Amino acid sequence: MRGPPAPPPLHATVADALRAAAGHGSGVTFVDLRERETALGWAEVARRAGEAAGALSRAGVRPGDQVAIVLRTEPAFLDAFLGAAVLGAVPVPLYPPVRLGRLEEWTAATARMIEVSGARLVVSGGASARLLGEAVARARPPLGWLAAERLLGGPPAPPRAVRPEDLALVQFSSGSTVDPKPVALTHRALTAQIASLVALVRPTSADVLVSWLPLYHDMGLIGCLLGALSYPGPLVLLPPEHFLARPSLWLRAISRHRGTISAAPSFGYSYAAERAPAADLDGLDLSSWRIALDGAEPVSPLVLRRFADRLAPHGLDPRGLLPVYGLSEAALAVSFCPPRWPLRTVRADARRLAAEGLLAPGEREIASVGVPVPGVEVEVRGARGEPLPPGRVGRIHVRSPSLMREYLGQQAATAAALRGGWLDTGDLGFEQDGELYVHGRAKDLVVVRGANHAPEEFEGCLAGVAGLRPGCAVAIGQPGPSGEEGLWILAERAAGAGGEEEADLAEEVRRAVTERTGVAPAEVRILAPGTLPRTSSGKLRRGEARRRLEAGALLPPSRPGALALLGRAARSALVLRRLRTGEPHG
Repeated sequence: MRGPPAPPPLHATVADALRAAAGHGSGVTFVDLRERETALGWAEVARRAGEAAGALSRAGVRPGDQVAIVLRTEPAFLDAFLGAAVLGAVPVPLYPPVRLGRLEEWTAATARMIEVSGARLVVSGGASARLLGEAVARARPPLGWLAAERLLGGPPAPPRAVRPEDLALVQFSSGSTVDPKPVALTHRALTAQIASLVALVRPTSADVLVSWLPLYHDMGLIGCLLGALSYPGPLVLLPPEHFLARPSLWLRAISRHRGTISAAPSFGYSYAAERAPAADLDGLDLSSWRIALDGAEPVSPLVLRRFADRLAPHGLDPRGLLPVYGLSEAALAVSFCPPRWPLRTVRADARRLAAEGLLAPGEREIASVGVPVPGVEVEVRGARGEPLPPGRVGRIHVRSPSLMREYLGQQAATAAALRGGWLDTGDLGFEQDGELYVHGRAKDLVVVRGANHAPEEFEGCLAGVAGLRPGCAVAIGQPGPSGEEGLWILAERAAGAGGEEEADLAEEVRRAVTERTGVAPAEVRILAPGTLPRTSSGKLRRGEARRRLEAGALLPPSRPGALALLGRAARSALVLRRLRTGEPHG
């Protein structure tokens, strides 16, 4: 499958896009939990970025250096990210500490990512900095720290010459099957991706982009922030933690700002449909919303239908709900359902869709994720690397001008993923009628009696089981006493559900899976809310759940007490103060 020819880039580099946007009248609006708003015009964003570039330069950052950024969705993130771009440095956005029950896990992961990225400096501030010190202290070699509050107020840095082939961004892959990898993207890759998205969406002066997606991940960062910056147009941003606390904020911002474009993973649509109180939706008008993209995880047709049913009375046009497919290594989008396409699905019929020995029969409904975006080629390949005909499931390979340059500093991993200009995505899928259908991750396959099953085949059976947290269950394969792998279901109970009901709930799960698939789970475990590990973008990590289960470490989050948090904040402040003054911190 091949998309239309790649359009020419709108700009050569991110800094060029920022300079062009400064002459435009729109800008960015930040919305907080109480729906208070802070607006910055693109000209103001550019001015602040110039000052931030000067502060980074005075802190010792040089063109080509990596700069780790640990900030929430706030103006300071734009200062640090775009300031690094103006300087010719390479921003490395990392997720901030928003899940207090997983602080130790976050500290270890952040220390690893800082180290792997080769960052010379960490920029943070506010609540994020209060818990960052231990992660910085663990990273080797020792590096510097700059408070976000010190980015502004000084002289701007002089313009730096940046080439399209220079590194523009290191973003970590989601880590749904393995530890997150540092995806290195050039300016040419980013601008090629954005040009393709603009060609598909065709934004006009009437368009308003609204997003709650994290700015440390590709959908929020490249698709939303850099997309709005590049065409340019108005952008409304909500922190993801505020969306989780009050999902109606997203819908209310779209209604209030007459938003036309927004995106979320299937989880976001499910969460908003189920958790938004009716009172919060009073007077809501979503008739302006023309493009509602669903990506970043296997798209659930059932979720999209439920979302449409819940919001149709408020003006939502279901034809605007568009499944898409992409990944960090491709700088975001691979395939796209054109605007106003009806939802297209197929049933995973064994004889027609299963590759030889690859997938067992399954009655799972799979959504089309459209056709390749401009400039992108997609091939579905078999076990020997041969292209497969339509209707056969295989590994999805992608060739595109927006592919990553490498996994930074990881030659073996890069060689395994990039071969002959093609990216092996690690995803399974098939082509039908010129459209791509994604079946799941190859590493997540569950083997039962010698037959391979996509885990979504089993997980999708649990959507209607009362007492479970929606979208919080994984299917994994685990060996039994005989050594043969069997199906295990790990599912979180809903908040407020009693532990004494777990046996009955497990039986309901077992019955739902068996009736729908003909496969009886060997084991069902009902877990406390928040137990299953997730990626920084919210996707469930099946492989990590299996590893923790085997290690006896699949435990619910344990929120630290006030004294523990104060102690951690004090230690963090000490580390960061030493870093800022050049004292040792080992």
